[in-house]
Amino acid sequence: MAEEKKVTAKVIAKKAPVKAAKVEEVKTEVKETVKETAKKAPAKKAAPKKEVAKKAAKPAAEKKAPAKKTATKKAAVKEAVNFQFSGKSYTPEDLLKICKDVWKYDLNGKEEEFKSVELYVKPEENTTYYVINGDITGSFFI
Repeated sequence: MAEEKKVTAKVIAKKAPVKAAKVEEVKTEVKETVKETAKKAPAKKAAPKKEVAKKAAKPAAEKKAPAKKTATKKAAVKEAVNFQFSGKSYTPEDLLKICKDVWKYDLNGKEEEFKSVELYVKPEENTTYYVINGDITGSFFI
């Protein structure tokens, strides 16, 4: 078993280069070591082969974990969108709230029925046009 640990350490150290020739060498070395361990070990003890494979797979999983952390850091970027014109300032959330109020109070719609909305802002007209649930259209002044 001590020989197997040394083999996995060599495999991990040699996997770092990306060159195709070295990768093929590592693959052939792994195949040779697996064949050697299969010859040395009796037929009943097939578990060491699995352990070698599992040990080789663990470093790959460990390498993936830091990548996930960087992805979460990228998601932590703070975004802000503001529409400013004629001395007024609106955020998309403000316009969405106004549109929901139009749906609820002016069109007498239920909040549960409000599934999707598309907003089109035309600052030169001081108007926002909406399409609710794909078929109800209208506008409101901002």
